[in-house]
Amino acid sequence: MPRTARISTPMEAAKESTIVVPVVFDETQAFIAESVPMVLSGQSIPRTLTKAWCSARGMKDEAGSFVVLRSIEGSTVVLVSLGSSYNALENYRLAGASALRCGGDATVAFLLPTEGIEDPAAVASALVQGALLSSYTFKGAQSDASFDVVPLGSPLPSVSTHDAVAAGVAKGMIIANAVNWAKRLIDSPPASMPPKELARQVELRLGDDPHVRVESWNETRIKEERLGGLLGVGQGSAQPTRLVYATYDPQPGAPLPHVALVGKGVTFDSGGLSLKSGDGMMTMKTDMTGAAVVMCALSVASRLGIGVRLTAIAPMTENLPSDKAVKPGDTLTFRNGMSAEVLNTDAEGRLILADGLSLAVEAEPDAIVDVATLTGAQNVALGDEIGALFASTDELAAYFSDASLKSGEALWRMPLYDGYESHIESDVADMKNIGKPGKAGAISAALFLRRFTAGRPWVHLDIAGPGRCDANRGYVTKGGTAFGARTIVEFLEAVARDGARD
Repeated sequence: MPRTARISTPMEAAKESTIVVPVVFDETQAFIAESVPMVLSGQSIPRTLTKAWCSARGMKDEAGSFVVLRSIEGSTVVLVSLGSSYNALENYRLAGASALRCGGDATVAFLLPTEGIEDPAAVASALVQGALLSSYTFKGAQSDASFDVVPLGSPLPSVSTHDAVAAGVAKGMIIANAVNWAKRLIDSPPASMPPKELARQVELRLGDDPHVRVESWNETRIKEERLGGLLGVGQGSAQPTRLVYATYDPQPGAPLPHVALVGKGVTFDSGGLSLKSGDGMMTMKTDMTGAAVVMCALSVASRLGIGVRLTAIAPMTENLPSDKAVKPGDTLTFRNGMSAEVLNTDAEGRLILADGLSLAVEAEPDAIVDVATLTGAQNVALGDEIGALFASTDELAAYFSDASLKSGEALWRMPLYDGYESHIESDVADMKNIGKPGKAGAISAALFLRRFTAGRPWVHLDIAGPGRCDANRGYVTKGGTAFGARTIVEFLEAVARDGARD
């Protein structure tokens, strides 16, 4: 059973074996809020600390850094840094992760001074997300101890502040649990998570939701729907291809903004006949991250009751070599009638996304967002902590830039440069599936996808680098990250608030 989070009281916190106190730094010293009790579990808590005192005990002024104090009653008091602000959401995520790791398998109580906090709900949500995301592990049992958030005030937090913190705790738990669900799908061995099983797992999560309809299309349906890109990529594998088509409508008939989400779901990518190296295949079970991300985002939207309509589409297949596999030089025809010359079978993600985007256009959304671990070029350009953002409008780019700042998932806008359209021109089809070798590969892939958006407002997130993590980093755990899911949720909330149709 995974970790849970709850709101608690100072009296209850006094019983916990690990109590966490946040600290804020300025240039010369660290401060502890006045609302924090002066004695915790027999441990005296000062109001100010010099930087020299903190440094001598290994605590820096960067968010998430901490020092452990052992109390005379045997429990533990932890001082954790929030950096220089009580309002930076990313710092609370980092502090939450440190707090949970200090507590081990025990219940952890995080004392949250609310004076000076501008948005208690957002802070509480970020804190819980950081704690619960950091608690994820694929192997072994997880502690079922809770992460307690204890709102403090002078002398007490107001009712409205207490309620805001409680709402933030609940929201943070919904988001973190959904992201951890997606991470578990991503981390599963490819033999146990082929397309059919991935589709089944999505149906299990979404099937009982009264506001969600979910369909899993088998190969017969996929052929009927003329999804030539998806069928072509999957024809080398004995595992049957699937496509999951899910919709969320919280208020049927209401004029809500409508967003379509499309996620790449290649459950294992060997490269096909354009075979990857052995090292190149080692992480390719995570090539279905995009599919997990969009279904995670839809799940969160429904559980939070976000006021948007969603259409989520996830083409799912394996890319394997065989005598039936698509060959370099073959052409594939997509649902919208366009064709592509396949010159590299390892550039398969754009081929299945083309069909997914074509379906999304037919749903007539106000905006389309696709997510994919798509190109090595993205990783070369931006590394493994920053995703590439391509946007057809400045307004959508601004939405995602703001959402990225709130979620802590870093994005950098890349150009949809028309001059590179020539990179994907073909002599035998409407386009080819690769650009010029070694030149702007992430951009040429995005330009390929743009041809299937029919001019609708569109965002493409290439997360090939940040979609996986080689070692624990803050609240990001080793393995699949489900990068982009929390940013999409922030985007959907902003669209719902604005009621905007882009």
